Amino acid sequence: MGDVLAGIHATWEFDIDSVLIRFERGIRTPRLLQSLRERRVPHAALSSVTLTPGKRGTVVLRAVPRPGADPLLEAAAGQLKDGCDPYRLVLPGERETLAEYYADELRARLGPEAGEPADRFMVAAPEAPMHFKAYDGRASFDGDRISFRWFWTGASSEKWKAGDQTFPVTELSGVEWRSPEALEGYLRLVPRGLEGAGPVTGAGTGPAAGPGSGLLTSTAPSVPPAAARPARADQDPAAVIFGLGYGPVHESLPFAAAVLESVRRKQTTPVAAAAALVGAGRRDPADIAERIRHLGELHQAGLVTDDEFRAKKAQLLAEL
Repeated sequence: MGDVLAGIHATWEFDIDSVLIRFERGIRTPRLLQSLRERRVPHAALSSVTLTPGKRGTVVLRAVPRPGADPLLEAAAGQLKDGCDPYRLVLPGERETLAEYYADELRARLGPEAGEPADRFMVAAPEAPMHFKAYDGRASFDGDRISFRWFWTGASSEKWKAGDQTFPVTELSGVEWRSPEALEGYLRLVPRGLEGAGPVTGAGTGPAAGPGSGLLTSTAPSVPPAAARPARADQDPAAVIFGLGYGPVHESLPFAAAVLESVRRKQTTPVAAAAALVGAGRRDPADIAERIRHLGELHQAGLVTDDEFRAKKAQLLAEL
């Protein structure tokens, strides 16, 4: 498509097979989005596109990813607030017609598998090396290993007895992330063979896992109860706990996503290198005619310049 749509906090650049989302830098942009900087989202990673009214006279264009396509959302497991959703583009209300046009364009490029969960990650995870400071230790990830180095001011006696920890990605089956904005937040690694072993509870005594914990697991069988992990994250040497100012979302969530992507990649056998593009061959002439008509309306309304109209019309005609 080659067009650019600028909104609040982000700009979307539409390409022939993907959308490049660039996040603005500034005090009003959520820190998670600033830390992500930009993300390229293939059309094949999307399940749908929505356009809804926003707050204070705005409209919200949202690309909805397929389950399993984005390691960041897999790690977040529904815990992100709307303002931190990297797939939302907030626009002034007067640009609703233009937003509707791009929403239609994106919908037309979704493939038949859009309604199915993705069998692999299609959106790139944040890159290692990464690190952040938790309440009870420092977490580091170099792409192959995760290390926890305990702080004497925060770590429990169980963690001090176990000593500093290093976990090769090849020995993990998953990771759990509970937002630091919730009570008893933590990041917890799941070693191979311990999938589903023992109760999953938070840093304190109350339960902490419910729909909000991000967990990626393999199909390895669970172990007997005797091998269960410690019930509390503050006693588990494979976990770090969060606190006020420790493990913030913009640091700990990209970290968790990077670990998830690495775990999944190490678990699966190599497949064909490049992902297949979603191409549907030549488009229906009636569909092309309708889009040219819609484009003409935008041109007449002054929302598309003469040059943009001619270039886009030529591009649509070329698809016949």
